[in-house]
Amino acid sequence: MRWLPQSLFGRLVLVLLGGLLLAQLATAYINLTERSQLLYRAGGVRLAERIADIGKLLDSLPLAERRKVVTVFNSAPLAISLDQPRLAANSEPQQADRRLSMFTNVLRYALGPDMPTAIIRREGAPQSLQLSRPFAAQGMPMPSMMARTMDRAFFTVQITLRDGSWVTFDTLLSPQDTSIPARVALTLLILLGSVVVLSLVAVRWVTGPLSALASAADKLGADINQAPLPETGPLEVRRAAHAFNTMQKRLSLFIADRTRLLAAMSHDLKTPITRLRLRTEMLDDEALRAKFAKDLEEMEVMVTQTLDFMRDASSVEAMQRIDVMALLESLQIDYQETGSEFAIEGTIAEPWRGKPNALKRCLTNLLDNAIRYGSSATLRLEDGVERIVIRVLDQGPGIPQDQLEKAFEPFFRGESSRSRETGGTGLGLGIARNIARAHGGELSLRNHPEGGLEATLTLPRSDTDSLRKEYA
Repeated sequence: MRWLPQSLFGRLVLVLLGGLLLAQLATAYINLTERSQLLYRAGGVRLAERIADIGKLLDSLPLAERRKVVTVFNSAPLAISLDQPRLAANSEPQQADRRLSMFTNVLRYALGPDMPTAIIRREGAPQSLQLSRPFAAQGMPMPSMMARTMDRAFFTVQITLRDGSWVTFDTLLSPQDTSIPARVALTLLILLGSVVVLSLVAVRWVTGPLSALASAADKLGADINQAPLPETGPLEVRRAAHAFNTMQKRLSLFIADRTRLLAAMSHDLKTPITRLRLRTEMLDDEALRAKFAKDLEEMEVMVTQTLDFMRDASSVEAMQRIDVMALLESLQIDYQETGSEFAIEGTIAEPWRGKPNALKRCLTNLLDNAIRYGSSATLRLEDGVERIVIRVLDQGPGIPQDQLEKAFEPFFRGESSRSRETGGTGLGLGIARNIARAHGGELSLRNHPEGGLEATLTLPRSDTDSLRKEYA
């Protein structure tokens, strides 16, 4: 899925925060629901006890005194009347309504069996509540109250006093204020924020070494002798770092052994070539001597370039900041002295960190290839924040499309001749690509739409020391 984070850090954070958010929402819903029910029940109990207390008080007073007491207690959420008609004796609340059932049980328990009660549920506010002065005086007009709280239950309670008269209570059972107190909300927010911060720190702590391991593997080709990864952290991370360091050490030893072997082979090959050169000088036939000398020279060049291609002599060179424009201008002067020229278009203002001799050799191979096949070369430079791009264009015949990638293979040449004047040894492009990739860059070829071959050298602006800084 495209919306999912691509990194392990992002996915772990998504899972943790998503689970935490769902758990908090579920917990809050359960707690608020329980709290609302408890408050509602408590409000119903208090209202029932108040009605029972008023009923007992009225029952103990004479009729004249009762009206005075009714005037005193006739206030929200009760409208008390001594003159309403009697309710049906069998009026009962809906048994399915647990709130009214609870209210009825509490009321009857408080009054006792000597004071019968009748209760009916009303769909809307009774007339006595809507017109009651105490409600209006308290700023509680019933229609607006109903609009704000749809869960209110209006009902009428009628208590039969022991002298045979009755008193009627029009009232409502309203939910209590269930809003979360500020202190509770602040506590929940602090708890949520603390867990989120700790989760982010924990995920970063776990994924940091993995990120460093991936960066080290990516930069292994640029510097096989880079500093080993610290073998710290959880057991799995330590094992992965140890395995990586062991692999790096083995690769370094293998390359060193191969380099020593090739150096020895090169030395051993140069000895018979030197003897053959001396014997060639003793030949009387001048034409034959020239052919032998030319073959021996080509053999020596092939041995030297093959050795450089295999061992990547540039890997032992230290990284440093390079003024690319100064390097290109010095190459331009060198080529002019040998009768060859190339043009430079664009500029690279900021220095680039790399291996100067390796970069010089990479550019020389590209320029030699362009001048050999296209008689001239043009360098087009592009300077960016993250990378620099050097394009080498020639006016030659180009390379067939299906052979562009094969041109980087050792000893590949676009024509069948083995003459160094026309085809060289076929190692120049391969060496140039090795140098580009050793710096974390790339070298590619394409046939330019306007004719000729275009070699694109892309080099990133990166610091090989950034790995250790990032891991630390």
